[in-house]
Amino acid sequence: MELTIGRFCCVLLSLFAGLASGVEITSSGPTSIEKASGQSVKLDCQFNLDPVDSGPLDIEWSLISNDNQKEDKVVILYAGDRSYDDYFAQMKGRVHFNSADPKNGDASINLTGLKSVDSGTYQCKVKKAPGIRSRRMLLIVMVKPSKPRCYAEGPTQEGKDIVLRCKSNEGTNPLQYSWEKTSGGKLLPSSAVLDSVGGTVNVRNASAGASGSYRCIASNRVGSEECTLYLNVTPPPNTAGIIAGAIIAVLLFLIIIAIILFCCCRARHRKKYEKEICNEIREDVPPPKSRASTARSFTVGSQRSSLGSMSPSNLHEYALKPQYDKIPSDEYERPPSSVPLPPPTATRMAGPNLSRMGGIPVMIPAQNRDGSIV
Repeated sequence: MELTIGRFCCVLLSLFAGLASGVEITSSGPTSIEKASGQSVKLDCQFNLDPVDSGPLDIEWSLISNDNQKEDKVVILYAGDRSYDDYFAQMKGRVHFNSADPKNGDASINLTGLKSVDSGTYQCKVKKAPGIRSRRMLLIVMVKPSKPRCYAEGPTQEGKDIVLRCKSNEGTNPLQYSWEKTSGGKLLPSSAVLDSVGGTVNVRNASAGASGSYRCIASNRVGSEECTLYLNVTPPPNTAGIIAGAIIAVLLFLIIIAIILFCCCRARHRKKYEKEICNEIREDVPPPKSRASTARSFTVGSQRSSLGSMSPSNLHEYALKPQYDKIPSDEYERPPSSVPLPPPTATRMAGPNLSRMGGIPVMIPAQNRDGSIV
C-alpha cells in the first residue's frame, strides 16, 4: 500500500516538473484596457517554448462568456501552422494575429474598428504538449460622447430663474459635464449652481450681467465634445402697457361691431320704407290703358249715337238724366311716375253763337275724380 502511494506521488511530481519546464507566457502588460469605439487595440500574448515540448503548437483566442452555462466563443485560432480568423462572425475581417508566424513566440492579436459589443474578457491559450499556458485580459470599449445640445429653459428675463441644459445622447457612462462663460468676465454668475452629472446650470434671479456666450463640455475617459450657447437676459415686459393696449383693442373691436350693426339696421329700415312706398304707389295705379280706351270709345260712341237720335223735344229730358258712363279722366291713363298736366283750356262760346253754328247745348253734371256724380 505504501509502495502504491509512493509511486503515485512520483508520477505527480514528474508531471508538475514537466509543466513547469514547458511553454511559458512572458507578457507582463496591463490586464485591463480601455479604448474608444472606432479605435484599434493590441492584445499582447508573448510566450517561450521549452525543448521538452514536443507536441504540435496550438494558439487559441476566445471571448469568455459571462454566463457559465454558455460556451466561450473562439475569436481566432492557430493550428497546424495555419491561422483561422473566421470563427467569430461578429469580428470577421477585424481580427488578425500581430505576427505573420505566431510560432516564433508572438501570439498577440490586433482588433480594429472597435465596437461597444466587443467589450469583454479575452483569453489567450498556448498549447504545446505536454505544456499549456493561458492569459486573460479585460477589454472595455467605451463610446465617445456625441456632440451635446445646449439650450436655455424658462423665461430669459431679469429676476427669473434660468436653467441652462447640456445633454449628450450617446456616450459611455460616467459622463461629466462642465460649463464656462466665454465672454465678459468668463466666470459663471455668482448665483449659478452647477450640476456636473446632470449637465445643468441654474442661474437664480438672473440679471443683465448674466448675458453672454457659454460653453458646455461633455466628457468621459475616452473623449469629449462641446457645444455653445448665447444667453440674452431681457428686461421684464411692461405689464401695465400690455393691459392698456388690450383694453383699447377690445374697445375698438366693440366700436367696430356697433358701427356694423348700426349700418345693417339702417339699411334694413330704408329697404322696408322703400317697399312700403312702392306698395302705396301701386294701389293708386289706374286700370290698364287698353280697357280705358275701350270704355272711352264705347262711351263716346254711345253718346254720339244717342245725341244723334234725339230731337229737340227730348233733349231737355236727356240732359236731366244722370250720366254714369263718363269717360275716365286723363289722370288714370297717365303713368304714376309722370307729373299730371294741367287740363286743357277750352274756348267758351255763347249760347246764341252755338245755336247759329248748328250745335245743341247740353248740360253735363259735375263729377268727382273717381267718376261719381256730385
